[in-house]
Amino acid sequence: MKFLIAGSGSIGRRHIRNLLALGEKDILLYRTHQSTLSDEEINQFPFETDLQAALAWHPDAVIISNPTSKHLDVAILAAAAGCHLLIEKPVSGSLDRLDILEEKVFNMACKTLIGFQFRFHPVLKQIKELLSEGSLGRVLSAQAHWGEYLPGWHPWEDYRGGYAARNDLGGGVVLTLCHPIDYLRWLIGEIDMVSAKVGKISDLEIAVEDNAEITLGFENGCVGHVHLDYYQQPAEHWLEITTTQGHIRWNNASGAAEIYHIEHGWSRLEPPSGFERNDLFFSEMRHFIEVIKGNEESLCDLSDGKKALEIVLAVYQSSMEDSRSVSI
Repeated sequence: MKFLIAGSGSIGRRHIRNLLALGEKDILLYRTHQSTLSDEEINQFPFETDLQAALAWHPDAVIISNPTSKHLDVAILAAAAGCHLLIEKPVSGSLDRLDILEEKVFNMACKTLIGFQFRFHPVLKQIKELLSEGSLGRVLSAQAHWGEYLPGWHPWEDYRGGYAARNDLGGGVVLTLCHPIDYLRWLIGEIDMVSAKVGKISDLEIAVEDNAEITLGFENGCVGHVHLDYYQQPAEHWLEITTTQGHIRWNNASGAAEIYHIEHGWSRLEPPSGFERNDLFFSEMRHFIEVIKGNEESLCDLSDGKKALEIVLAVYQSSMEDSRSVSI
């Protein structure tokens, strides 16, 4: 298959490496030369600086890894050309034009996958199975915490100019670290209420929010809470779920989870030996290829991406309205 990569920053290059590892070598780049990384790694690939010229190469699939605010600029034209789409999360920074993308995807029968890679975490997948089978009873509450110091993300660049720190590129902690919003919905069920407060409280030199406290109401009655920030050192990313029959603790640093059952006590779920962060992206790319071939159904399609974005936008709306509850 022929792949077009739109965006050659760190995530775009990760996708290139994983495609190569999966035996896919027909790769074209759409570049605007805004990346802060050296061109050495990608000099071997042909590129176009005009999107229409890139699409004229007739790629089978387009991987959209440019800044959030520019996702739909590429996605709509790519879908109109009949390309399958892997779109980095979030699908966009607003709902504007998302209906146009949906129409193009439907009319051209495009397969879609949104880049919420934590859906491919081996231990989170086991947790989902536990919750689905009901052995731990009904979910009552959940908490997710992700705090990570923004200047440490990309040491090769000035954090103030990165996409995560710029409103015009779709930055801000809620949009950028929205993974827990997606995986809580995936694990527990649909979210129908949001109450939140977001703001800027650190000394970071950014013009976007650096923290968020989010309360989520689920259709099944569960209550969730998500904390996000750009300033915590050392970084922490963890999830806890309380059920009628036990408790779950997952830590992203180790990848493992501790499971408590009121009758059987504590047990532990471990990721496979040698597991590393890139395994999530590698599994995601392998899955995308199988989705294109028709061998698998997308685990996170455009409708999932839209739902996550609606929740994120409700977070901002609630915060602007003094944490008033917003229905989804």
